[in-house]
Order: sequence, then C-alpha cells, then structure tokens
Amino acid sequence: MIFLAIVVFIIILGLLVFVHELGHFVMAKRAGMKVDEFGFGFPPRIFGIKKGDTVYSVNWIPLGGFVKIVGEDGSDTQDPASFGYKSFWQRFFVLVAGVTMNVILAWVILSIVMMLGAPTEVIEGEQLPKNAKVVGPTSVVVREIAPDSPASLAGLKIGDSIFKINGQEVDSIPKLQELTTSNAGFPTTYVFKRGSSEIEKTLTPRENPPNGEGRLGIALSMVAKIAYPWYEAPIRGGTAAINLIILTVTTFAALIGQFVQGQPVGAVLSGPVGIAVLTRDVTVLGFIYLMQFTAILSINLAIINAVPFPALDGGRILFLIIEKLRGKKMNVRAETWANTVGFVLLLTLMVAVTVKDVSRYSDGFKNLFQRIF
Repeated sequence: MIFLAIVVFIIILGLLVFVHELGHFVMAKRAGMKVDEFGFGFPPRIFGIKKGDTVYSVNWIPLGGFVKIVGEDGSDTQDPASFGYKSFWQRFFVLVAGVTMNVILAWVILSIVMMLGAPTEVIEGEQLPKNAKVVGPTSVVVREIAPDSPASLAGLKIGDSIFKINGQEVDSIPKLQELTTSNAGFPTTYVFKRGSSEIEKTLTPRENPPNGEGRLGIALSMVAKIAYPWYEAPIRGGTAAINLIILTVTTFAALIGQFVQGQPVGAVLSGPVGIAVLTRDVTVLGFIYLMQFTAILSINLAIINAVPFPALDGGRILFLIIEKLRGKKMNVRAETWANTVGFVLLLTLMVAVTVKDVSRYSDGFKNLFQRIF
C-alpha cells in the first residue's frame, strides 16, 4: 500500500506540473516563440526527439515537466522568435497559461466526478437537485474525529463508513447512536469500510463523554454518490471548481492575515511529504476521492503560482505589468536577482515545511523504515 501511494503521488504531481508546463508551451508556440526544449520529467535525460526547433525529451525524474523558451528572461529583445521580443499581451498569455491549464484540469476532473457520482452529504427529507440521481448505497460516514477519543485510539479515519455494530446493520445516524448508547461502557464490535477494505475494530463507547464529543468522539454524515447527466456534469463541475477557487483563496488570505499578526500557521501548511501522506489516505478511500483530491491540488497549484511573488508566474506577470505601466523594459539584472532571491525563499519555506511534516508524521516514517529494513 505504501509503495502504491508513492506511485500515485508521483503520477498526480507529475500530471499537475506537466499540464501546467504544457500551457506555457502551447501558448509560446502560438505566439511564434522558439522553444528549445519541452521535457517530460526533469533531467538527467533518458532520450529526446528533435522536431522542428524543439527537442521533446523524456527525463528520469518523473515529477512534472519544463519548457525552455528562447529569451525567457527577457534579455533577448532582438530575435523575433524570443520571449523578450514579443508584445505585452503575447508574453502575458504565455505566463498565465500554466495557471489556466491547472484550473481547466480541475474543471475537467470535477466534471467527470459529477458524471460518475460525487460523494455528497444528504439530509433526510431534502429533495435531490433536478436531474440528480443516487448511484450506490447511502452510508454513515465519519466526518470528524476528536483527539484521544475511542474512535481515534481505535484507528478510525475521516471517510470511513460504519455499517455494523455487534453484527447489527447500521443504515442511519439515529440507528448508530441508539446502538452505541445501548453498549456504553462495554467493548463493542464496529465494522466499517475504508475504500474497498472491510475492517473490524473493538471500541468501548464512553458512558460520560466530554461535552460536544459524543460517546465515540466522532461527527457523522449520511453520504451518497450523486451523479448528473453528461450534459449537466460540466456545469456542475465548473461550479464546483469556482467554489473551490473561492475557498482556497479565502483560506490562503486568512493564513497570510494570521502570519502578519504573528500567529503560527505552520500547523496548517503541508509540503511534499504532507501531500504524499494525504495521497496515501485518499488512495485507500477510492478512485472518486482520489480524483477530487487531484482537482483540489490542481487548484492549489494554480493559485500559488498566481501569487505576485518573484520566481512564481504571478511575480513575472507583476514585473510585466510594471514594465507596461512604465513604458520601458524592466532591468533584466534586477528582475533576475529578484527571481533568484524569491526562489531561495520559496526553497527555504519548502524545506522548513518538509521538516515539520517529517516531524508530524515521524511514527509513520519509522514504521516505513522498519518494514524496509
């Protein structure tokens, strides 16, 4: 399972970065810019095929891709095929194309999810949206888990669906609450599903639980897969993508506000290690959840790249806008220096977040190395 999660993580990350770079590549070609190389993965190179002026390469490190555009630092303004020679709008569309492609990818993925059936909370007595239909059974799903609660200590995870208690079927939240209350203080067998796996655990419901936690320490939802016709799915997928963008931007803005006020934000940030751990957890839940997770990551990548910070697409777009307002080219050395400093700062942040992730998931890493050695 661990190695499957690693493979899935590499595929997802590779797809997101590759699609991002594909956007830059296509728009650069359309603008008449010369692209020296469009690579899948990162060097060292396995092989490359030259077609026209461009080398299409496949590289050993399968974590995305890259595009080498002639004069992309803006220094070459004499060659008609260089990035620096082109007009403001041509360069703008090349720079914004990566972010746009990530948003489009999320939209496409979410549209497919809407056709196949998106896991959705359903409330008894409420009508489904027009043209929607339930595909598959409705389940009692764990939505939240309190720390140090019976559910947490037993290893339940968010997304698990509980369907049996002491051999009795559970088909609603009231039924689960009734069976849990009647077994308070006694070891009780709970059977739940995690993806395609069926797991059995023994929990002892608390007789006097803390306020707001309940006997098991979980919050529950009734969840069903809701599907839409093919002609309506893209509209639903687009709406979901827009809502996801709004949620991500507002969350990101709140994090910046907390940082400015001197409040700690590290606990809610994750780097590659944290994302890999989340990929493992989501992979267990199933294909639909994995697709939703990929769409979320794609939107996050788009928004992060759109931030007007040096070394990111948003930073380069900011320099381009400043150049347009000033009516003359930016100082190439100053822009290069700013992008270099920005890259170092981003790398430092990534290292810091990775160290925090390793510390947060240290037990998992210890178990991994014990299995390997």
